[in-house]
Amino acid sequence: MTVAIIGYGRFGRALGSLLDAAGIGYRAWDTTADIPAPHRAGSIPELLAGAEQVVVAVPVPRMHEVLQTLRPHLKPEQLVLDVGSVKVKPVQAMNEVLGTKLPWVGTHPLFGPLSLAMAERPLRVVVSPNPLHPDAARQARAFFERLGCEVIEQTPEGHDRIMAHTHALTFFVAKGMLDAGSGVDVPFAPASFKALSRTIDIVRSDAGHLFTAIQHENPFAHEARRHLLQALGAIHQELEAIPPEAATPDTPRMELPALETGMPELLETREHIDQLDRELVELLARRAELARRAIRAKAEAGQPVPDPAREDEVIATRRAWATELGLDPDGVESIFRAVLRFSRRAQHSG
Repeated sequence: MTVAIIGYGRFGRALGSLLDAAGIGYRAWDTTADIPAPHRAGSIPELLAGAEQVVVAVPVPRMHEVLQTLRPHLKPEQLVLDVGSVKVKPVQAMNEVLGTKLPWVGTHPLFGPLSLAMAERPLRVVVSPNPLHPDAARQARAFFERLGCEVIEQTPEGHDRIMAHTHALTFFVAKGMLDAGSGVDVPFAPASFKALSRTIDIVRSDAGHLFTAIQHENPFAHEARRHLLQALGAIHQELEAIPPEAATPDTPRMELPALETGMPELLETREHIDQLDRELVELLARRAELARRAIRAKAEAGQPVPDPAREDEVIATRRAWATELGLDPDGVESIFRAVLRFSRRAQHSG
């Protein structure tokens, strides 16, 4: 498989790294980006020659123009897919320019350069089935699954509605807090702020074309923002109506919707998970102490600290245990390799 990427901005480069990791060859074309020589195409025809997938990774407002540039050079056996964070407008552009003659499909990778750099998993991608080209979604699914992604199918309208009330609102609130100077560079913050703080950091780095795209190119974002502002305004008015001395039984109280209402089983399960995770951390502390004992014993006996044979034995045994319990041995191996790295650090820090 060879992939053509048109647009080598932050996401185009990130996609290139995924393709490299999967052993998939690619070429890229972008008149304003610095593309590594082995992947650089000198022209559109060179970019598309022999490519099976053509990934259009340009800002949504440029989609129609770029598709028109590509169209004379595309072949019916090539699949064109976009990777925009909104879907209605890119799908409209592909329908207008490519129509029934050339296969195309709208996709939205729900990850970006930052999440890839942090090795977040799983990587998920939304694919919008295309009635004009029924096989296009299957090909796109196979392509992203080869990159290690989970694929979710959703209509363009359904996708944009969900993104308007999640992605767009999250960035809207985070940018508002950023512009207001809330929680920026504080020496401490409560745990409840940490997730929002990370979002603020993402907005801080992506507040350019991405923020604009998810707010202005999503046809449902305006409505979502308006409903949020109305709800915040109503909450503000309720808070303002509470008298300052508010400690008497007659003081009006705000009713907040309980997140766990109607889900006692979920709440109980989460409590059990928290308890179990606490036990796992305690076991890691015990393992770290045993690792420090082991290194002291090796020093006294004059034995070398690294013991590759012992580590191979540990991994093989844990894989066998996983198989006996019906767990994925590869997954368990990954966990125990991380535990071994943790133990080595603990040995040297003790």
